[in-house]
Amino acid sequence: MKKYIAVDIGGTAIKYGMIDENGVLTKRQEMPTKAYQGGPSILKKTIGIVEEFLRSEACDGICISTAGMVDTKKGEIFHAASLIPDYAGTCFKETLENTFGIPCEVENDVNCAGLAEYLTGAGKGANPMLMLTIGTGIGGCLAADGKVFHGFGNMACEIGYMHMNGSSFQTLGAASTLVKNVAKRKQQEEKDWNGYRIFQEAALGDSICVSAIDEMVDVLGMGIANICYVVSPQVVVLGGGIMAQKAYLKDRIFKAVKHYLVETMADRIEIAFATHGNDAGMLGAYYHFTSLHK
Repeated sequence: MKKYIAVDIGGTAIKYGMIDENGVLTKRQEMPTKAYQGGPSILKKTIGIVEEFLRSEACDGICISTAGMVDTKKGEIFHAASLIPDYAGTCFKETLENTFGIPCEVENDVNCAGLAEYLTGAGKGANPMLMLTIGTGIGGCLAADGKVFHGFGNMACEIGYMHMNGSSFQTLGAASTLVKNVAKRKQQEEKDWNGYRIFQEAALGDSICVSAIDEMVDVLGMGIANICYVVSPQVVVLGGGIMAQKAYLKDRIFKAVKHYLVETMADRIEIAFATHGNDAGMLGAYYHFTSLHK
């Protein structure tokens, strides 16, 4: 049976594991990214992960999901946020293939998560499917006709940068902004708050937390609606850690999206929540790899 090493590189953690030819994740581990150490350090960590697996068993491919804009043909990062210094120019594919003699493919992390949800998750059967990941920022993926839509230059669906209300979509609507807003209004330190606590307090009736969540939901509703006017997805899948609060958010987000959409479009679009959780990036990296090595 063929086996593949999957690595999902995020700003906080690197998740990695082994996936068999049936798409089953058989091993799963993670380590801190320590993004501040920069691109060369992440590449070194990735080499170490591959070495660790190869010491115990042979593998048929290396599948990488990563933050940043990715040239999928070169397997190289061509743009990255300042969170990871010196990440642009990091060439995973060339380095890993030359080091280990195993094929390697690289894709953006949000595209990987979107591809996983599109093929085997909440967006299965939809065409097209739009996925948003809401976390420190907001990422997007559009999948249609069996694959991710990359656009010209591999830069499609960078929706977090959309201009909105004198700012950007992700500046106003990300989970990190929710935490900042609550801490500021309560005149407390940001480190004392996180999304989980905010939703706990909101459920107990805390007016500041309820108001901040409502503002975030309104921004998400407007942003999602604007994208829907352009691509008309059959299903919008929502992912990211904060979407674990499905019970609190689902009806509120759907109501906000409907508020900004014309009725005929609102009635046709389904809002769904991601099902693959923390495994989405690794699974999507595997699906991307196998689509190129059939």
